[in-house]
Amino acid sequence: MNKRLFVAGLPFTTTQDELKNLFADAGTVVSAAVIQDRMTGKSKGFGFVEMETIEEATKAVSTLNDSEFGGRKLIVAEAKPMEDRSEGRRNFGDRPHGGFRSERPSFGKRREGGRGKFGRGERNGGHAGFRGGRT
Repeated sequence: MNKRLFVAGLPFTTTQDELKNLFADAGTVVSAAVIQDRMTGKSKGFGFVEMETIEEATKAVSTLNDSEFGGRKLIVAEAKPMEDRSEGRRNFGDRPHGGFRSERPSFGKRREGGRGKFGRGERNGGHAGFRGGRT
């Protein structure tokens, strides 16, 4: 078992100190973090707690999992290592302004003139109101 624990089902008003105090009965808490939304700064209802020893982490899981805290049922489990999320963001993260890059192949060449029937000028089917259109 890992010393780092995942805690879900937290009331949205839970502070890091309250989370730390909740796990203090099981042993020494090295760190406690309530995860917050980046945009709003509000709690997402889950967090992580790191205990000093594996035995204390095991005790915390056995005593606090499926218990009630603040009117909500807690889920306490071993935290899994973070996955590399760079592959999932390849369409957005590697673009200069976060733009979307289509994975589809192109569907042929552009027409000569480049603007189709909405282009400028009579040659491209333009309208008199456009610059270079019929006079």
